[in-house]
Amino acid sequence: MSPGSARTQSGHARRSKPRIIRTMRDVRAGIAHLSEACPHMRAVHALAGDPPLRRRAAGFEGLARIVVGQQLSIASANAIWTRTQALAIPFTPLRLLALDDSALAGAGLSRPKIRTLRAAATAVAEGAVDLDALETLPDEGVHEVLTAVHGIGPWTADIYLLFCLGRADAWAAGDLALQVAAKSACGLAARPSQGELLEIAERWRPWRGVAARLLWSYYKVLQEGRSGLPV
Repeated sequence: MSPGSARTQSGHARRSKPRIIRTMRDVRAGIAHLSEACPHMRAVHALAGDPPLRRRAAGFEGLARIVVGQQLSIASANAIWTRTQALAIPFTPLRLLALDDSALAGAGLSRPKIRTLRAAATAVAEGAVDLDALETLPDEGVHEVLTAVHGIGPWTADIYLLFCLGRADAWAAGDLALQVAAKSACGLAARPSQGELLEIAERWRPWRGVAARLLWSYYKVLQEGRSGLPV
């Protein structure tokens, strides 16, 4: 890691160790809390049932998988990821950087996603970003480090927090499916904005990560089988 990066990542104040979702037992603990505290979550759970765990390994491959799947259906994302992953075994930053753009485009990746993957791979390979160190940072610190990489925005950082780091109170207020699901679940007249959804989700602390899983499952119910889960 470069000295500047070390200062950035180690400079974040250490807080109490975040609660981590590791197993379905953790998910069910969150459901119990949410169902007791919020009638909307209780109704969502009654309709959608237990949501999937959806944990993914942290690190470069996990981050790349999120970038590849952004704004795609699960089926399309899985197909493109399978082809992309097969180009670099093991899937490391240096192996990805050795690939031509034409090879990545042939796997189905758009030009913006190729640029983002290259930027992330370069940052990790050069030590500007230490993905292992993210596990010790507070959520806002993880956001700061990831969104400093060109092409990585708040949504990608939120999904990395939720599924790769398993943060129990992570939240993705900019996710369209969560906004749609929250509108229906809370009986709102209009789909909430990102800021409005952040405010709504305050009632679901410290289990917003489980609330997100429940709402994604509920969105799937609303869409009659068309999943809105991030891939």
